[in-house]
Amino acid sequence: MSGMNEIRRQIPGVVDALLGTYDRHGGTSHNLSGRPLPDRQVVAAILDDLLEVLYPGYYGPREMTEDNVRYYVGERVDRLAFRLRRELYRALHHRCVKPGGDCVTCHAGADRIVVTFLGKLAELRRVLAKDVRAGFEGDPAATGLDEIIFCYPGLYAITVYRIAHIIHSAGGPIIPRMMTELAHSRTGVDIHPGASIGESFFIDHGTGVVIGETTLIGERVRLYQGVTLGALSLSATETETLRGHKRHPTIEDEVVIYANATILGGDTIIGKGAVIGGNVWITKSIAAGTRVTL
Repeated sequence: MSGMNEIRRQIPGVVDALLGTYDRHGGTSHNLSGRPLPDRQVVAAILDDLLEVLYPGYYGPREMTEDNVRYYVGERVDRLAFRLRRELYRALHHRCVKPGGDCVTCHAGADRIVVTFLGKLAELRRVLAKDVRAGFEGDPAATGLDEIIFCYPGLYAITVYRIAHIIHSAGGPIIPRMMTELAHSRTGVDIHPGASIGESFFIDHGTGVVIGETTLIGERVRLYQGVTLGALSLSATETETLRGHKRHPTIEDEVVIYANATILGGDTIIGKGAVIGGNVWITKSIAAGTRVTL
């Protein structure tokens, strides 16, 4: 017990030292002015509600039937809309330059993003149905569409990406990246919400896939585990210069990219129907229909 007493005598000094770093290293400590950041657990709960709405019967209550589906969907949409509005307000207000507490502009921004997002849910269902079909048609080991939805980490990552991309495109900060990083932690698939990905997209196995912010992917594209669609390494000065500009490759329609291939650079274009073999390293454009192997 005397050892614990000695440890406790050290604690005030440790606290003072930590508090002294909060002002010096402000970027790593959120300001304590009463502007709460988005809540990770709430964002995860929003995704859970969305999965129930987007894949009814696969996620959520098993007692859902044709007779009560309107009630369940209505309740989930109402709940996720309320939560999403609050978390978006927190994200917007965190970056707001206006002094003071409550911000009318940030509330209006959150309302606008939620309305935009809800208006795209039905279309999102259509696109995801094509992703599910692409997963089944691209993998002979799959026994049915239900297996794709229940078991495939690639589909989960794609679903979360498509949700996050809508919010990102509508101007929502922080929340989209929180969503895709949650999917990243669960699946090993890292898709930036700013990437643009066409319909009928399939990621087989998934682990280790990285898709950067300014990547453009066409329709009916298939990736395997370990694929990187990334940017070339930059100095600190170049990073600031290129922030917001295209740094990641363009993948045209019907391309297949096999395991552990690395494709880098904003000027790199992989032409329609090309097949990129495993473990290759590409920093220059590839013509349509080309097969690239080691």
